[in-house]
Amino acid sequence: MKRPQPQNGILAIEPYVPGRADTKHKGPVYKLSANETPLGPSPRAKEAYLAAASALELYPEGSAAALRQAIAERYGLNAERIVCGSGSDELLHLLAQAYLGEGDEAIATEHGFLVYPIITKAAGATLVSVKERDLKADVDAILAAVTPRTKVIFLANPNNPTGSYLPVDEVKRLQAGLRPDILFIVDAAYSEYVQRNDYESGIELVATSDNVVMTRTFSKIYGLAALRLGWMYAPAHVADVINRTRGPFNVSVAAMEAGIAAIRDTEHFEKARAHNEKWLVWLTAEIGKLGLSVAPSVANFLLIRFPNETGRTAADADRFLMDRGLILRQVASYGLPDHLRLTVGTEEANRLVVKALGEFLSAKS
Repeated sequence: MKRPQPQNGILAIEPYVPGRADTKHKGPVYKLSANETPLGPSPRAKEAYLAAASALELYPEGSAAALRQAIAERYGLNAERIVCGSGSDELLHLLAQAYLGEGDEAIATEHGFLVYPIITKAAGATLVSVKERDLKADVDAILAAVTPRTKVIFLANPNNPTGSYLPVDEVKRLQAGLRPDILFIVDAAYSEYVQRNDYESGIELVATSDNVVMTRTFSKIYGLAALRLGWMYAPAHVADVINRTRGPFNVSVAAMEAGIAAIRDTEHFEKARAHNEKWLVWLTAEIGKLGLSVAPSVANFLLIRFPNETGRTAADADRFLMDRGLILRQVASYGLPDHLRLTVGTEEANRLVVKALGEFLSAKS
């Protein structure tokens, strides 16, 4: 029997599976699988969100003008070149739909964000996966993979789930080696956590190039994941394209108001960043003392490698931790079956994870 058929490539997409949120554990549960901030959103953002309930019958202002202005003021940007969306995921989807099509190729690194292959295939294009070097993007390998069919480069910087990053000089070298008709998308979802002198989120490249776009999110350090809010900074011609294709009311009033309050609450922002820096260092050191390998990270999560030995594997550790109410992220779908990703949590959660890992390794020794 005949029936409507999807476009080519759609049925080849593996649906995105988010970090788990539940377990059969009867006691307290600590969700450390989705890179959510343990401090929650700014109290001012909560107040702004609740205040938005007074006029739910009204459509949002279609261009998110007030939010774009707040972002522009925070980072010294041109508000006309900012586009807001329902999470940075929506903006990545829109960029792929606008700049990829049948016969085109996009490039991403082998352990890059799982959304990249989804949006590439949905646009009818092919994703070319490039090997990383020591869990880090390899600029020379990316440039070597470019063909006449290449139309888009995706670079998560920092990268999820590895926690690695490319220094600004390497990002500039990558952009300089690309044809001017290739769209270079810098996904900087975790940029607010980075405290390295040689890192730059992508704003500088966007300001000086015609083919670079930077995407950002309010889901991580700002703690607004439930509201789905993101933004991108782009050349004027790219912003124009996305404004033509996005939904007219793609950002809700509640999200806009909470986002404005969040980005202006610099005290809460610095508190969240300081908490992450302290416990990222502590977790790296303490888990390393247990004999496990921890990849260096500049984000709000750690990638932990487990031995490929019966009873000591990542899958074994995952079951052990789940039984104790500690939910980490399996990353086999990222090509890392021997690893688990751990989000930096509250002090209590961080200490419990280290204790549980020690018990797991002791029980299996």
